[in-house]
Amino acid sequence: MNGFLLVDKEMEWTSSDVVAKLRGVLKQNSVGHAGTLDPNATGLLIVMVGKSTKASDYIMHKDKEYVCTLKLGVTTDTQDIWGNVLNISEVKCSREELEQTLKKFTGDLEQIPPMYSAIKIHGQKLYDIARRGKEVERKPRPIHIDSLELLSWSGDEAVLKIRCSSGTYIRTLCHDIGQALGCGGCMKELRRTKIGNLSVEDAHKIGEIQDECYLLSPEPFLEDVPEKVKNKILSEI
Repeated sequence: MNGFLLVDKEMEWTSSDVVAKLRGVLKQNSVGHAGTLDPNATGLLIVMVGKSTKASDYIMHKDKEYVCTLKLGVTTDTQDIWGNVLNISEVKCSREELEQTLKKFTGDLEQIPPMYSAIKIHGQKLYDIARRGKEVERKPRPIHIDSLELLSWSGDEAVLKIRCSSGTYIRTLCHDIGQALGCGGCMKELRRTKIGNLSVEDAHKIGEIQDECYLLSPEPFLEDVPEKVKNKILSEI
């Protein structure tokens, strides 16, 4: 049994929860995912079954698209609404000021990873260090924001559609935009809508997947992989 599943992950499910559930549904031990989604995030999660897991690295590095809600005036230790509040400020910026600021966050950028992340420094995951109340220096990482669109604006909340490179932390982007506006900000909601050209509109909720008939052929997932590499992966699958 080999192939891919497009899952529309729901709130409070971890990516590992989804994998564990599908191992049971499909009665298949070799199941993995490409690109973790936080438990409080929803949207597209690509699950690989059987020998399709060999394509993991190529799937994980595709560009991503997200729709998120930026909450202005609130700063937290996790850079999202579920963390401990560090500061609350009055929001005075206009829609025009926000749009001008968003333009500064497109193109090639450097981003400092958040403390609450799975990145390892000296063998320790940052979120383990953060949970002990400590903070360590993190080096900026290069990212690329292809597009950053303001979908709606209500005075202290902005809904944004973001197309970005793999490795971009959306909650850090929200935090940095808030800092640039002088009022602080954090991520309130996050939904991943695309990975490469694959859309959440074609995905299924975990409860809908009952058997292997939902498995998709690996070929469409590898369409932008160099032909020689793609043929090698497909021959191994």
